Amino acid sequence: MLNVKQRDLYLETEQQREWVEKLEGLAPAFREQAIVSDRDSSFSLSSYRKLQEIGYTSITLPVKYGGEGMSPADYLYVQEHLAMIDENLALTVGWTLGIVGEVFNDELWEKPALTDFGAKVAAGATVNRALSEIAMGSPTRGGRPTTTAILRDEHWVINGRKSYTTGSYGLDYFLVMAWIEEEQLSAFFLVHKDTPGVSIVENWDVFAMNATASHDLLLEEVTVPVSKLVEYVKVARGKKVNAWGLHTSATYVGIAHAARNYAVEFAKIHQPNSINEPIASLPNVQQLIGEMDLLLIQSRHLLYTVAKIAYDPDKRALLTNELAIVKYTVTNNAQQIVDKAMRVVGAKSLQTSNLLQRYYRNVRAGLHNPPMDDMTIHNLAQTALKE
Repeated sequence: MLNVKQRDLYLETEQQREWVEKLEGLAPAFREQAIVSDRDSSFSLSSYRKLQEIGYTSITLPVKYGGEGMSPADYLYVQEHLAMIDENLALTVGWTLGIVGEVFNDELWEKPALTDFGAKVAAGATVNRALSEIAMGSPTRGGRPTTTAILRDEHWVINGRKSYTTGSYGLDYFLVMAWIEEEQLSAFFLVHKDTPGVSIVENWDVFAMNATASHDLLLEEVTVPVSKLVEYVKVARGKKVNAWGLHTSATYVGIAHAARNYAVEFAKIHQPNSINEPIASLPNVQQLIGEMDLLLIQSRHLLYTVAKIAYDPDKRALLTNELAIVKYTVTNNAQQIVDKAMRVVGAKSLQTSNLLQRYYRNVRAGLHNPPMDDMTIHNLAQTALKE
């Protein structure tokens, strides 16, 4: 871990501490399963179910609905810790936490829908938004889905195919974005996994975050009641100030943090017979460690500071590109931290049994989570030019 002061700088509640301790108690089993899942490109379903069992999937659900009521900064701290244990698991469960936090705290749905679904989340139900499509590109750029919803006999009939559905067969519900031709709008429909016509196409074949089960979701004549249209899409998702969505950044901070810890511990004990002390005594190794901590502290400070501002109703309106800057900074810093950690450890870091090679692969996935780097830089320039 970082030194005690740095480690606890963003630890603000006893609730956070309790959840970190719970995760530490599960860490040995989770770490063992993570190795197997990464090797086999399989989903850590047992770990995922354990998180549901202990109530972790409802930590961002407001207390009045039966949850833990964590704020964005609170849950991001715990998510970072989970990512240090199993980054695939953290990224997967993070989508449920972020969506639940956003939907319930911003009251995006009508009250009956919130009450009904809140009870399900409190009981352990998980959900992810089914947004992306191959033809659509990133939904943050405002693309129109080819998945359609047609009103027929007081039911919605949905047809389409979604990609990058993280968690896929571990999820209980999908928030499917579909185009309504008659209204010339997109909307989200809450679809249960067991609804006839819903199936998973197991095509997630990647080397980064390969244990997230981000398979395609296929919807063929899926029929749901009119009440399952829960949310209209009136603004492109990339334009919303949503502190709850920072969970992906927390995951990549966690990967970087874990890689840094591995390298520091290795430097303390590794002593080739060519020197009289462990390699931690070497100036070049100390340089790399110092650079890692500099980047990590920058990333954590930016992440938690912006998370608090974006959650503050009096300050969030002042934000322009800060959430995108967090993602840009954190993911790019994380690449550098893992690279430096591997330089400290040397060729051993490339062994398939070494955790650093896994971190190296998985940290790359952050570059492809929205918003993309080019969009962030472009929007910063546009904001500056319009001042």
